[in-house]
Amino acid sequence: MVYLVYTCAILPTHVNIDHNQVKMEHVGGSKPNYMREYSKQHLIPRIENVDMDLGSSMKYLRFTKRNPDAKAYWHYHPEVELVYIKEGFGNRYVGNHISKFEDGDLIFMGPNVPHFGFEFGIHGVNEQIVVQFKENLVKTSFAIMPELTAINDLVERSKSGLSFYGETRSLVGAELELMEGKSAFDRLMSMLRILQILAQSEEYELLNASGLTLVIQNQDDDRMNQIINYVKHNYENDISLDEISAVANMTVPAFCRYFKKYTKKTFTQFVNEFRIRQAIRLISMGNRSISEIADAVGFNNFSHFNKQFKRVTGQSPSNYKKSMYQLIE
Repeated sequence: MVYLVYTCAILPTHVNIDHNQVKMEHVGGSKPNYMREYSKQHLIPRIENVDMDLGSSMKYLRFTKRNPDAKAYWHYHPEVELVYIKEGFGNRYVGNHISKFEDGDLIFMGPNVPHFGFEFGIHGVNEQIVVQFKENLVKTSFAIMPELTAINDLVERSKSGLSFYGETRSLVGAELELMEGKSAFDRLMSMLRILQILAQSEEYELLNASGLTLVIQNQDDDRMNQIINYVKHNYENDISLDEISAVANMTVPAFCRYFKKYTKKTFTQFVNEFRIRQAIRLISMGNRSISEIADAVGFNNFSHFNKQFKRVTGQSPSNYKKSMYQLIE
């Protein structure tokens, strides 16, 4: 069972999807209303199953034209991912981070960070290389090989999302292109060299996307699903600990211990973050004021809403709304 402990779908402009391409376009009007026709199912990140290449500890994909299997939806996976876009420009959607890139990009993301496929909305020449591998590839090796200390630290940093530029991007991009025709062993050696280059580079931007990593629990726990579904359908109203404990058929102290164990958050934190997720969705629709949105998602105190919004996103609601509009102009 997969629990979406905290997710936040920051969706791009209105989406047209056909079988061969994914593109972005503006819907008419002075304000963006790009989410109105976007299916509700796209607001919840889907887990992506990644199969490693045969006889390899990683997956290597290279696209020299538009990828018909591009992930035109909010998704995540437990694998670490390195994405190289040789040319073109577009938008990044990584965790709670949204920004533009120009003249290509090199993104390194840690496990379980929700994101859109980087082909989504890209303009210009579309040549892309994606490498995915298990976090344990580094963690397990690091336990017996201290030479991998820098790479291990890099993987930890990648949980916030990293964008590399300059000579680092050019050098790593060239190395990634050369990996295509190599054997599984030679690819592994190349990947270790690439990771070491990234680990030592200072040419990167920290995307601060780590607030949106997802916690995956494999236990088939119907009780947790009941709790999350109750919040999903009642977040607009006050939900007391007595009320939610009754849903879980537990005493309040037992519920608090149980919920903190599974989510690493208090129930109040979880509900507030869930409400902020909904607020972001409503802000991106562009048809309500900030105060109306605060009330709609269950915050009766506007000051408290502003405080919680800034804690989650790093910005005030008004600045967040302004930056989102500027991004798609």
